[in-house]
Amino acid sequence: MKLIDEFKSFAMRGNVVDMAVGIIIGAAFGKIVSSFVADIIMPPLGILLGGVEFTDLKFILKGPVLDTTGAVVSQAVSINYGNFIQTTVDFLIIAFAIFMMVKAINSLKRKEVVAPAEVPPPLPSKEELVLREIRDILKTK
Repeated sequence: MKLIDEFKSFAMRGNVVDMAVGIIIGAAFGKIVSSFVADIIMPPLGILLGGVEFTDLKFILKGPVLDTTGAVVSQAVSINYGNFIQTTVDFLIIAFAIFMMVKAINSLKRKEVVAPAEVPPPLPSKEELVLREIRDILKTK
């Protein structure tokens, strides 16, 4: 039972729950960005580059093997560099968005910094104390 109790205390710590929420939101954000890149950014970019569909860009290393009826026996072997380009653009957009979010959070943290408490004046030196005593004695005479 001790192991289960330790796991409960670990799992219920704020850091773990926050991390889990961040991972879930990050995965959803990644899907949004992937859709944004694939459906909004890449089609116009493909048109600008002469009607290129990035997901179709590939180097075929070995063509598909067909039987006598024309059915595919084994798929073609290819290097799909178009998917790599699209994934790289996804990554750059996500990295930039996270950078901007961290930058915004850091700027908020700087604003939260409390002004340092007022420093009390330094204590008078022994000489000043002696001079004050002399002044007070002279005033009384």
